[in-house]
Amino acid sequence: MSKFGEKIKLTSYDELLGVNIESEGTKELDINLLREFKNHPFKVLDDERMNELVSSIRERGILSPILVRKKDNFYEVISGHRRKRAAEIIGLEKVPVIIKELTDDDATIIMVDSNIQREEILPSEKAFAFKMKMDAISHMGKRGDRSREIVGEDNGLGGRQVTRYVKLTNLIAELLDMVDQKKLTITLAVKIADLSEEKQKEVLNYINQGYSINDEQIKRIREMNKENKEQISDVVENINSKPRKKKKVILPENKLEKYFPKDYSKKDMEEIIYQLLEKWKSEGYGI
Repeated sequence: MSKFGEKIKLTSYDELLGVNIESEGTKELDINLLREFKNHPFKVLDDERMNELVSSIRERGILSPILVRKKDNFYEVISGHRRKRAAEIIGLEKVPVIIKELTDDDATIIMVDSNIQREEILPSEKAFAFKMKMDAISHMGKRGDRSREIVGEDNGLGGRQVTRYVKLTNLIAELLDMVDQKKLTITLAVKIADLSEEKQKEVLNYINQGYSINDEQIKRIREMNKENKEQISDVVENINSKPRKKKKVILPENKLEKYFPKDYSKKDMEEIIYQLLEKWKSEGYGI
């Protein structure tokens, strides 16, 4: 499932949410009765994509009902947070919903699965979503010891990659924002996540001062203990003052040629390789 280029299998709306729209039917609910799912990890932004959704709903209405469950005197949204927000922007008073009885763990799994299939998911969203689903699987007592593998299989990732994403939830908010903004690589962020909150704040301070942070520094900081006289500032400044060794990777042309058409130049091959590496990195296979 984690092989490069393999597509994640998308399921139908009914299969994904465990409902049958025709048999269960929809109801109209006052939008003021709807509440956000507790600790919902996916960001609902008033961005260009939201504007497109607003335009679509204005023109055609809400085509896919919002999935909710009854909670005390309100209804908790399981799937459809962006549709709810778009309806609020438009000023709709009522929205179509499907009301389903769900346990906390079942609701969590459906909430994660229905949102994780979005085209653009931030690393922070994946991290907290994966953690919530793993916890839910473990609570249910169903193959809890394989929770990370199950989450990985459902998302085209290996269990090790899922674990590394979940580690990002240990980052302080400012560093996690840097990961989402691509100012900090996921690989390095995973290593920083092993540091205490205090040390993470110091690392953040030095990043904000313009220092570059690398694997060697993080390794040294992790090894520091209360008896160490060395401070994080010493580690950061000393290593930044040293010239960094450049990695040199050589790809023999005779080995590469079998993967490209004969009329491809060296430059053509390099461009294709860089494009594939970017795709590989963006899809999380490099973490």
